Amino acid sequence: MPEIEIRPGQSTELLKALHILTRDGKMNQDSRRKLKQVYHLVQFIEPLLEQLVQEGSSVSLVDHGAGKSYLGFMLYDLFFKQRNDGSHIFSIETRPELVDRAKALAQSLSFDRMSFLPLSVAESITSAALPAAVDVVTALHACDTATDDAISFALKKQARYIVLVPCCQAELAGVLRKLKSQSLARDVLTELWRHPLHTREFGSHTTNVLRCLQLEAHGYQVNVTELVGWEHSMKNELIIATYKDLPRQRGSQRLQKVLMDLGLEEMSSRYWLPV
Repeated sequence: MPEIEIRPGQSTELLKALHILTRDGKMNQDSRRKLKQVYHLVQFIEPLLEQLVQEGSSVSLVDHGAGKSYLGFMLYDLFFKQRNDGSHIFSIETRPELVDRAKALAQSLSFDRMSFLPLSVAESITSAALPAAVDVVTALHACDTATDDAISFALKKQARYIVLVPCCQAELAGVLRKLKSQSLARDVLTELWRHPLHTREFGSHTTNVLRCLQLEAHGYQVNVTELVGWEHSMKNELIIATYKDLPRQRGSQRLQKVLMDLGLEEMSSRYWLPV
């Protein structure tokens, strides 16, 4: 694997604390892969942050399912720490030990405008520890329905930008599996997900299609691309949504039609639409 250059201005102390660099400044293969993924995602997010700054506002970013907060720390180190305004990163993570560790690391590096909250994504929607509106919402490998909760959070917080890398989309596949016998008798297209492997993959793909339609139904422009090469991660789909106040009718109608045609009406509440 080719060597990855550390970006200018990057704190080597941070990279060592995150175990991306060894004490003597070296990287192993796993670290290179991890760093490449995070850097690549940062490259997608930085233009969004720059756009907000050009508009003269401080930036609020909420990172859901933050884990060890690799993404939040990298964004703070490369972008936020140079700003002397109210810009702030909120990292949301359910595991208290990871929250405590991230708090200690932020304090040691004087990353003062980072907050770490021991909440589920769903709990964060109503938490008083978060602002009423935010600029950017990210969810990197938030598992299964946690990505849907991150979308709900972003919609209710009127986020300008939403950046998602979905992971482990199992809920819809379970519904397809349950309905398979009656669907086979009704529609030949059920062959697309008849086999268990296809059920899982079709369910994952359809989940992301419905998420995109939901975002379009709320006025967002949606772009879907690859995060990094497939050799690095099979969970590789990157969804970037930008609020443009676009017409909502097409996304709303098509979302409902997909649910109806696939016999998934019971999932309508998952992909809630504007009233």
